[in-house]
Amino acid sequence: MAGILWLSSYPKSGNTWLRSFLATYFRNPDEPLDINELHKFAYGDGFLVLYEAASGCSREELTSDDVSRLRPVMHRMLASHPQETVFVKTHSVVGFDDSGIPFITPDATAGAIYVVRNPLDVAVSLAHHLDVSFDQAVTFMCTKDQIMAGDPSVQLPGVVGTWTQHVESWLKAPGLKLHVMRYEDMQTKPGPTFRALVNFLQLPLHTKRLRKAIDFTSFDVLSRQEKQRGFNEARPDGSQQFFRRGQVGQWRETLTEDQVQRLIDTHAETMRTHGYLDKRGNPVF
Repeated sequence: MAGILWLSSYPKSGNTWLRSFLATYFRNPDEPLDINELHKFAYGDGFLVLYEAASGCSREELTSDDVSRLRPVMHRMLASHPQETVFVKTHSVVGFDDSGIPFITPDATAGAIYVVRNPLDVAVSLAHHLDVSFDQAVTFMCTKDQIMAGDPSVQLPGVVGTWTQHVESWLKAPGLKLHVMRYEDMQTKPGPTFRALVNFLQLPLHTKRLRKAIDFTSFDVLSRQEKQRGFNEARPDGSQQFFRRGQVGQWRETLTEDQVQRLIDTHAETMRTHGYLDKRGNPVF
């Protein structure tokens, strides 16, 4: 599977967990891998250092037009090995920028793993991550073509869109070899869920290795690492812990009825497709 295998999700949906599991399964360590070393296993598509490598220019010299033009160049650079798969994390939608250049370059793409999570729980986690109110997080998730800001000295902003816009852009991308995982299944039935992922990647399936990777990347283990060592993907100001709770159904004790209804009204069809609403339109998780 030569080319880029995208590790994609809407923000705060389990992408870091996915990357941790994959790195652990591949490397089979004797103890949990350092979460601050994940960038060595999977690139982040918005990091300016990649655009510097693709252009030979410093980040200070790059304009927004340069970044747009360089995006497919950078993707092809990452995908250039004829026999190896490269893992690249992204929160971008599948779509095009104002210049008509794709956010995800088709000819550099081998496939994608997409993690979907109940938007009601995403709203809670996103509010804490962005350090905004729950109402602001709900509005963010319901706003078309929404942009996720990055650290301007390190990372570019990216278009994430609404929750539905993001999910549907990946799941309906034409010709994309895709494996979909639900965050809730990763938590409640990790054995079969991660086993299916290993099978998708056509890797040898070793039961003990699989169990170790699941145990070494549990939420408790990742959270404990962050408390002990910090996490380089957390907020720079340290105001919020990245691995905060990770619970299924946390929205029930946090969001107001109005906030819940706004999310359901905006995302009902996609929520129902992925099992987050029952036939009557009531939340399942």
